[in-house]
Amino acid sequence: MPWTSEHIKWFKDTGESLKTVDGKTVEVWEFRHLDDEEVLSAWAKHFRNHYCLDCDLDLMRGKKSRGDYLTNLKFPCKTTKLGPAIRAGDFGEILVSDYLQWVLDFWVPRVRWSSKFIRDESPKGSDVIGFHLLSTEKTSDEDLLAVFETKTRFSKGSNRTRLQDAVNDSAKDHIRIDESLNFIKQKLYDRDQKNDALKVQRFQNPVDVPYKEIYGAAALFSNNLFDTEAISETDTTKIPKSKKKAEFFPHPNRDQLVLIVIRGEKLTELQEVSLSRTEISSILARVLKPGAFVRFFVRFDIPGNESKFVLQMRLKVDGKSEIKKALTLKVNA
Repeated sequence: MPWTSEHIKWFKDTGESLKTVDGKTVEVWEFRHLDDEEVLSAWAKHFRNHYCLDCDLDLMRGKKSRGDYLTNLKFPCKTTKLGPAIRAGDFGEILVSDYLQWVLDFWVPRVRWSSKFIRDESPKGSDVIGFHLLSTEKTSDEDLLAVFETKTRFSKGSNRTRLQDAVNDSAKDHIRIDESLNFIKQKLYDRDQKNDALKVQRFQNPVDVPYKEIYGAAALFSNNLFDTEAISETDTTKIPKSKKKAEFFPHPNRDQLVLIVIRGEKLTELQEVSLSRTEISSILARVLKPGAFVRFFVRFDIPGNESKFVLQMRLKVDGKSEIKKALTLKVNA
């Protein structure tokens, strides 16, 4: 599969926490990404596969280049009115999905982002859903369903109370969870992943086959926009009933609600790196006899904002020890 967890080592638990006005604890995490070319390349592959699997790309792109198809038909547009906010929102949802899967040990199906009809819109339903089954052989009352809403603030133009926005949206999840689960199950079935579809089905009848639930609200901030005062103003007992009337209600699953914030340096730039590395090149493995060599050609679609491109090569000696080499290709304007 195209997914990677290499970037998870960049997640750091700061050990800090904040308190909301109603006394809920907010965990503070930091995403400390480094200029590690190997991890960034794996991350970019991981990210683009949420929109279109590499194995499907050549069929879907037709006569377009891979980069052109992804940039102009699948990824949210960076220049339209709605596109930049959707790009940031998708980035946040995928990062929280990774957090849920590899930090908290949930299974998170990746079907939401490839299923868009319009690339500059967010899909309907809950943002991130994760599943934790104690056994694949039988159900347990301790099986766990996690439902998270995410918001991002990477620019000054967005609302500073993003955690409150995530809490407000999370208050709707108990209403739309049935449709969200059905959507995931259907997409997995369409991909012929029937065993995974049955894992989702296990959570579709909570009355007869009960399980535990946790709900989550997550907000991601660039470091320069991380505002502890605004975060602490979050109130999980004061969810607006509508935009027009000043009426409020408590979060319906407040006792099971988890609050987290993730901060990081230059997250917008990392987001652009993820969406700019669009071309895929692969060379079939070859077994070489002593003294032999192999010649190969690689075609790249280099994004216009890149000044260099790194070709990663993996070599195995005697089928055992692995050597990794990186060849940096400079791009002339």
